[in-house]
Amino acid sequence: MIVCFGDSLTAGYGTDPGESYPDDLQRNLDVQGYQDRVSNQGISGDTTKDGLERISRVIAEHPKIVVLEFGGNDGLRGLPLEQTQANLDAMIAQLKASGTQVALAGITLPPDYGQDYIARFNAMYPLLAKKYHLPLLPFLLQDVYGVPGDIQDDHTHATAQGNRQVAVNVERLIKPMLKK
Repeated sequence: MIVCFGDSLTAGYGTDPGESYPDDLQRNLDVQGYQDRVSNQGISGDTTKDGLERISRVIAEHPKIVVLEFGGNDGLRGLPLEQTQANLDAMIAQLKASGTQVALAGITLPPDYGQDYIARFNAMYPLLAKKYHLPLLPFLLQDVYGVPGDIQDDHTHATAQGNRQVAVNVERLIKPMLKK
């Protein structure tokens, strides 16, 4: 099982059922003959603290791979980056200790949050990926953000069309971990 574990970007906020990136990832893997089941464990509005509170439920499912995508809501709320990073670190440590392979998907913040805060925010993901030797997708919305038709009017969440590209991004990230 592959668990996509995160916030609204994983949940598919603002799209119809079946249009989240985990849904598209499942379809892509099915077409290629992979037997893995993709579970969408995204909850809109979740912070890293919420993710940390839910991590034991994810581990209880004994996933082979977890795609971890959190931090955006922490950043948008201006939460202390030290706490965000500590929460991500704790989730990764628990997943790794359970024998689960982890792939880390980062996000960034709008420019109005200030250069210093954004730079420190963006640096969390590569630091954690290096510490735990994880595959990293630095920006989940790569090739989606700023593309007409791919981002909703809120300038934050992918459309159904955008989620198809996000699924491709995530598939590239986890492909070396998959076995047919």
